Amino acid sequence: MKNHEVALLFGKIADVLELKGENTFRINSYRKAARVIEDLTEDIEALARDDKLTNIPGIGKGTADKIIEYITTGKMSKYEEVAKGISEETVALMQIPGLGPKTVAMLNKELGIVNLVDIENAIRDGKLKGLFGIGEKKIENIVKGIELYKTSQQRISIGMAYPIVKRIIERLKQNPKVKEIQAAGSLRRMKETVGDIDILATGNDGAEIIKSFVTMPEVTQILASGTTKGSVRLEEGVQADLRVVNEEEYGAALQYFTGSKDHNVHLRELAKKKGYKISEYGIFEGEKKLGGRHESDIYKILGMDWIPPELRENRGEIEAAIEKTLPKLIEYSDIKGDLHNHSNWSDGHCTFEEMAEHAMKRGYAYMVVSDHSQSLHIANGLTEERLLKEIDEIDKLNKNLKGFTLLKASEVDIRTDGSLDFSDRMLEKLDVVIAAIHSGFKQEKEKITQRMIAAIQNPFVNIIAHPTGRLISKRVGYDVDIEKVLDACAETDTALEINCYYDRLDLNDIYCKKAKERGVKIAISTDSHHTDQMWMMELGVGIARRGWLESQDVINTFSLEKLKSFCKKKRKHGKRTM
Repeated sequence: MKNHEVALLFGKIADVLELKGENTFRINSYRKAARVIEDLTEDIEALARDDKLTNIPGIGKGTADKIIEYITTGKMSKYEEVAKGISEETVALMQIPGLGPKTVAMLNKELGIVNLVDIENAIRDGKLKGLFGIGEKKIENIVKGIELYKTSQQRISIGMAYPIVKRIIERLKQNPKVKEIQAAGSLRRMKETVGDIDILATGNDGAEIIKSFVTMPEVTQILASGTTKGSVRLEEGVQADLRVVNEEEYGAALQYFTGSKDHNVHLRELAKKKGYKISEYGIFEGEKKLGGRHESDIYKILGMDWIPPELRENRGEIEAAIEKTLPKLIEYSDIKGDLHNHSNWSDGHCTFEEMAEHAMKRGYAYMVVSDHSQSLHIANGLTEERLLKEIDEIDKLNKNLKGFTLLKASEVDIRTDGSLDFSDRMLEKLDVVIAAIHSGFKQEKEKITQRMIAAIQNPFVNIIAHPTGRLISKRVGYDVDIEKVLDACAETDTALEINCYYDRLDLNDIYCKKAKERGVKIAISTDSHHTDQMWMMELGVGIARRGWLESQDVINTFSLEKLKSFCKKKRKHGKRTM
């Protein structure tokens, strides 16, 4: 799929236009196109082939023509036109969090900076100090941004890798010679970013299985092709590796290639103390092979429970497995609803009916409609008057829905002074209230933290959305004391969100575990702006599992009645300071 390539190109056009000081409307239209295409789950080449590009919300004829040109020729003349006279190195600078087009333009004008080496040298030599708008904090953020940028160039988001792996595995399962096949590596552990894609299989004819892998239509380069291993470069620029192993070694190989390295090292040290040896071929006592056909063989022989892949990070899971105290991790099937979504009343693309229909197809019992509040003009935020109309429309629709409920909600802005974007009188009319920071990211840590705690202490706020504000590939988030936030949530029965959007995955797994230890409930929500994004619930569940969460830790495993009771409980007992 060329979705990522096309989205990246439209984003670059927007960056270059902003660098040149062009019209804001044009810049925003390209950014919107990039965002919409990046979020698509359908293959943009297939949509172009079927003449359905203009069916995509936000894609007009002009944009569709540019997409077709790129798919057909591998180039986009519009990008070449706007980028004329600007090097690719300078364009790449604008991808660094903390820089952006305006800062890059200023640095170019003042210091002649055109690439990453230039800016790293300028920082080292102290040349950024004293430039207009660049203080110590800004320089610190640029340094962090450069580190984040370098890391993101080496790894890809699980949101990109996960659908690719599912597609490859489903295709290879059609090959009758394949007996077993599964993802391995950091993807199987559901890490938020992965390096290469690793897949493990067993079958009758390794050479034939590898051949079917390296000849897939999305392969752009064959890096290796043998009888037991194949390695390819895919359209998305990702490397994928397939290993075919003997059936009797499959479990041991799966355990070995799943990792993590720290988990495996600890496991092997434990095995050595017991007189065993573990390898990708099995578990041995001297020359005698004791097991390896099944992954559970390794753990059972070592006297422990099988450890779910998501926990294998050497964070106490081995000790818990020995003591038989591993958590019963949440499953995707436990999820009864999605608690944060946007309709076409604000910046979403779907009607209430379309959202409800898709949620019911996923087996949900309920879904939250949480459009933005009035201060977020860029997202067409709702005024109180419009929100009241939305509430009426949802009530009317619910009368015709059987066995399913749309819950009335709002993603309410936490303003820069800590107050909320709607009055308590308005919030009281909603089933669920989600509060979030969308502005004032550069405030000091104490200020940001107090803003969030003020919202948590409001008796009508049930969930804090994307609590750290990070974007995995773009920004580290605002400077918030998450430990104090967790304490405040524990005191007030306020839930924190795992935002499933692949570039957020916020809260991360580390803080999820800390939330569990404090008794803080979690909401796993997709923040969908289109029904195509609702599949990302699988990513959020993966993060929850990495955070040791069980179904009782997550409020959208609750029945509708229990969820409503959870939200109302705070209104009766919540405390407030503002």
